[in-house]
Amino acid sequence: MPTFDAQVSSVAEYVETLRALGRPTREFALPASVDGLREGLPVRVGAGANPKIILRGDTFVELGSPDAGSCAVVLWTETPSLIRDGTVTLIGPDVREAAGSSLPFGQIVLVGGTDLSAEEHQAIGQAQYVADQIEGYMVRSSSRNIWSRVSNEAATRGFSFETLGRSLMLIYKSSLPKVQAMEIVFVTSSRDDVLRLNDIARAVSDISMEIVKEHWKARGFDLECDLDCRSCHDKDVCDDVRKMIAARARKKNKAAAGQA
Repeated sequence: MPTFDAQVSSVAEYVETLRALGRPTREFALPASVDGLREGLPVRVGAGANPKIILRGDTFVELGSPDAGSCAVVLWTETPSLIRDGTVTLIGPDVREAAGSSLPFGQIVLVGGTDLSAEEHQAIGQAQYVADQIEGYMVRSSSRNIWSRVSNEAATRGFSFETLGRSLMLIYKSSLPKVQAMEIVFVTSSRDDVLRLNDIARAVSDISMEIVKEHWKARGFDLECDLDCRSCHDKDVCDDVRKMIAARARKKNKAAAGQA
């Protein structure tokens, strides 16, 4: 199965390149455990934590709008030692330094776990688009781009990129037990710095397609997949396959319960 290990190294090189160019860089060391990540959060994290849309008038800072530029990358590896667990790196201004601004936004999520496999691939990629799970933070996103807003209320309560990193790690480690290590890089320094990520993002997209194809091929389905279900002509087939897998899992669980 293809892996992202080379791209994990490319991310480290990318960060060092921006450091060498004199970009302001900060690192935050966060706890490894779910309980430790939850402590000290200035906002609620979990399903339904952000039930409302953040309108422009309620926005403290906008991140990754089409004009400002954005890029989102998620990498996973079966070698957790490649990941600096609990590390959040911020290159560029933090939330509190950008009141009323529209910042470029790069987000790189690195995930490690010895038991991670193609089974978790889709969930790992989708978890970064946090829906309603972070109070005062709303994501609008598509494909490799991520466009989000931080509310005035959240900023007043101390929302920062450390908060966002802590929240993302909490969401991943809570929902995906096989995740043993996580590292996150945020980039807000300039549009050009964010767009430097496109080469890594393209490589990740190519590898992701190969993982998806191999995953379905192992189940007897030869699909051409561009990872965008909305435009995929095989979507109905994928949906039917997922339903069959879910039905088999329920049958297996029921049989196991009966034996117990």
